[in-house]
Amino acid sequence: MTRIDAKFAALKAEGKKAFVAYIMAGDPDLETSLELMKGMPGAGVDVIELGLPFTDPMADGPTIQAAGQRALDGGQTLQKTLDMARAFRETDTTTPIVLMGYYNPIYNRGVDRFLQDAREAGIDGLIVVDLPPEEDAELCIPARAAGLNFIRLATPTTDDKRLPRVLQNTSGFVYYVSVTGITGGQAAQAGEVGPEVARIKAATDLPVIVGFGITTPDAARTIASVADGCVVGSAIVKLVGEGRPVPEILTQIAALAAGAHSA
Repeated sequence: MTRIDAKFAALKAEGKKAFVAYIMAGDPDLETSLELMKGMPGAGVDVIELGLPFTDPMADGPTIQAAGQRALDGGQTLQKTLDMARAFRETDTTTPIVLMGYYNPIYNRGVDRFLQDAREAGIDGLIVVDLPPEEDAELCIPARAAGLNFIRLATPTTDDKRLPRVLQNTSGFVYYVSVTGITGGQAAQAGEVGPEVARIKAATDLPVIVGFGITTPDAARTIASVADGCVVGSAIVKLVGEGRPVPEILTQIAALAAGAHSA
């Protein structure tokens, strides 16, 4: 059982919904992002999504694209991102970390070496948005063999014919993208999301977490109420980009987490 599995089992036992929060590693610099990461569990974050900056983030909107560019400009690398996770693990051995990004940096390091390094750094799961199920042998299956969850995205265009393929080797949880398009776009609507979550849950025992288009505590509560939890990314990254101090960002994160937990 991974930390992700354990966290969702504990939340289920408590009758609580999960709050998942995304930050970009190295944004605006390594020290600030690590300080923010270390403060997230105390603000109510159940699972941390740690963004791996990449030069061509095709699934991300302007807010997260800009964050990735700030991180790259500051010298953030895959190694520094793993080092960041390792530093976090010095004081927190229970909060799950999901590394979210694109395949190119992983491929460049070599899959076997990357998986070993990721495990040793304390990474629990991977979301690699540009590897479809047809490429599972590339990373997904080796990751699971190495003890890492491989989390797959389902979208409004994932129909009943496609869904079993998407779910086939997925573990940890299913990330349902509530709106078509890129991150930071239109607001998620519970009336549209609810039936889709129910359709996915009918096909898997995994928790279904909803992301994209969630920017306020009310939205977090509303969306979490029709799923097993929610993800907030761009709304947090926007605060970082505005240069807000870490305590202020953590206060905003705590309000979002409280919204999700009240669902």
